[in-house]
Amino acid sequence: MPKKTCQLIIDSGNDYVIAVKENQPKLDRHIHNVAAKTKPTSRYIATEKTRDRLTKRTVEVFHDLDGIDPKWIGIKSLIRVERVGTRGGKQYHDIACYISSLICTAQEFAQGIRGHWGIENRLHWVKDVVLNEDRSTIHLGNPLANLSVLRALAINILRLNGHISIRTAHRFLSNEIDKLFALVQ
Repeated sequence: MPKKTCQLIIDSGNDYVIAVKENQPKLDRHIHNVAAKTKPTSRYIATEKTRDRLTKRTVEVFHDLDGIDPKWIGIKSLIRVERVGTRGGKQYHDIACYISSLICTAQEFAQGIRGHWGIENRLHWVKDVVLNEDRSTIHLGNPLANLSVLRALAINILRLNGHISIRTAHRFLSNEIDKLFALVQ
């Protein structure tokens, strides 16, 4: 995410938590260096076990902003998230870095970051995998955006009507026009 976007977010009166990826190598390197040399102002550790996955997450917050390009408008916190665990019996280790215009505890940042992935898993994954959004032959203009909105609307209508699994609802309702219309009445 470019520095200009941070400026727009702050100018609109909002805050941000932005993932720092390899496309911002200086900032990414700086966060790793700060984490290696500085004690975090806040740390939160959580372990989670789901189906075939065991994950330990360590979230650390730093406020050492020396050396950060001042064009990163509004930056107040550096966040480092380390994920260690097993997935399908295989070990994994991942480190993700974030910047934020907020000053929060590590636990608050952990909840926000996990909440974002909840959105990713509940909406974007369903749109991509269940509703085949990535296989769409429409790639340009308003029709692409319109279909994306319609998919999101369909998912929300199904969830509002108590369907937990969109895939199951899709199978159950795909040839039942009366049941489909009943969902929106």
